[in-house]
Order: sequence, then C-alpha cells, then structure tokens
Amino acid sequence: PTSAQVSVVPHSGRFCYTLDNDLLTTEQRQFYEDNGYLLVKKLVSDEDIERFRKEFTRICKREVNPPGAMIMKDESLRSQFGQSEKVVNKVQDFQEDEELFRYCTLPEVLKYVECFTGPNIMAMHTMLINKLPDSDKQTFLHPMHQDLHYFPFRPASRIVCAWTAMERADQDNGCLVVQPGTHKAALKPHGYPKWEGKTNKLFHGLLDEDEKTPKVHLVMEKGDTVFFHPLLIHGSGINKTSGFRKSISCHFASSECHYIDVKNTSQEHLEKELEEMVRKKYNAASVELKDIWNFRARLVQGERINL
Repeated sequence: PTSAQVSVVPHSGRFCYTLDNDLLTTEQRQFYEDNGYLLVKKLVSDEDIERFRKEFTRICKREVNPPGAMIMKDESLRSQFGQSEKVVNKVQDFQEDEELFRYCTLPEVLKYVECFTGPNIMAMHTMLINKLPDSDKQTFLHPMHQDLHYFPFRPASRIVCAWTAMERADQDNGCLVVQPGTHKAALKPHGYPKWEGKTNKLFHGLLDEDEKTPKVHLVMEKGDTVFFHPLLIHGSGINKTSGFRKSISCHFASSECHYIDVKNTSQEHLEKELEEMVRKKYNAASVELKDIWNFRARLVQGERINL
C-alpha cells in the first residue's frame, strides 16, 4: 500500500493546489492546477547564483565543511581529479551552510512559495546538484520519481519544491523532465531501478513507470526557477556535454503540516535505509526518521507550528 494520507486539502473555489494570493495570475494558478508545476523566468539574480557557485567550489575543495551536509561523489574520478567539483555530484542538507542556505531565504523565492504553503514556511530539504558529464555510464541519470516518497509529512498540497537553474539546462546537459498532471495521482511504490551498476544511494525511482505518459523537458536559463508539487513525476536525463549542469533547490512545507508514521506503507523501506545511513555516519545507537527531519528543517518565514 502507498501512504493513505495523500489527500488534497479541500479548498474553497476551483483551486486545490494553490492558496489565494496577490502574486499568481489566474492563468498561472490554473496551469499549476492542471500540470503540477510552474516555471518563473529569471527569478534569482546572476549575482546570487555566482555566490552559490563559489561556495559550492569551496565545499568541494574542503575549504568549508558544513555540519550535517551529505556530499555525494563519484569515487571513480577521485584519483584523476582529487578534491574538486569534477568529482562532487551533489551537496545535500546544506542547511548549516550560511551562504548556500541564503537561497532558501530569498524574498523573491519565498513570495512564490507562500502561494503554495501559506505564510508559515519551513525549509525542509536542500540540495545543490552538479550534474557531471556522463555520456557512457549513465551514473547520474535520476530515474523518474515522486519527491513525496522521501517525505514523512503531509498534506502533500502544502509542500512545494523550488528548483533554480544555475546555468542553462536543456536536453543535452540533462534538464528536468516532468510528466504534467501526475501530481493528481497517488504516491506510487519506489525502489532502486534494475540498472546494472548504475544506481546511486537513495536515488529511488518508480517501480512501475508508464512509458506512455507524455513527458516535457524543462529547458531553463540561468536564474529560471520551477515550482513543483511533491507528487509530480519527474527526473533528469544524462549530461552529454563536457560541462557541469548545476541547480540549487529547496523543498518547502507549511509549518502546519504534520509528521506521519510510514510503517506499513511503501515508504517504510526508505525509512530503514535512511536511519541506517545516519546511524553509521554519526555512530548513533538509535535514530528515528522524525529526528532526521527535525535536524534538517529550518523556519524561514512566519511561525513554527508542527514541523
């Protein structure tokens, strides 16, 4: 069974997935309602993106070491490139890095986030992705998935991801691929795809992907930001160029969301895997999923209520 708690909060009027606000046009709200994502052009400044890029480079060189950050590397490249951005695929959980975490507090981002979450906003999960050139092994292909699979809190309609391109993203360098309208369906079972030797830790994907569902490649310029629902099925292709495709993102949730128990649901195996990873990393006797999320979560606007 998948998590039964995935239900849309009843909302007055015609919109289930956005709240009444002065920012989004009726057309934008309808587009998100129908498709589960909304692309906003040139939202984040070049200056901010350059600052995030510099901080990422410092983390790669180990000039800074943010507590709690998970730095994912392609170990096979380390002997060739050493400590550099040519090895690091992702910095996850950067909430303790003051410079990168500024992304989650940018007023231009939060004003859009509020249209989905309401005024009390928690930054729940942060990532800077550095998609490495990867034409042969397809190591960094992220299978189609729903982000809600990773989250033990609800309701889904008060969670939104903000994902900003740090340079042009297109089909050549592995841009985001979405299946419009799939946010209206339930959470589906996920697991490791059956790709021989090509799976990254915790890169779960749909176990039963419908290949016939139409896909849209989101071609984005530097600073463009897409907001999307946690049930939207999405992924990214391989980077066939010699450059690096960087993006920075945060999943935000209303602080009025609540934690759920994922036992006996399709999310239970993920809970076990995550708890085991954290126990090993910190040499801890026992860790609960809620503790992990409490460590990651930061209030960025309004009042902290449940999360």
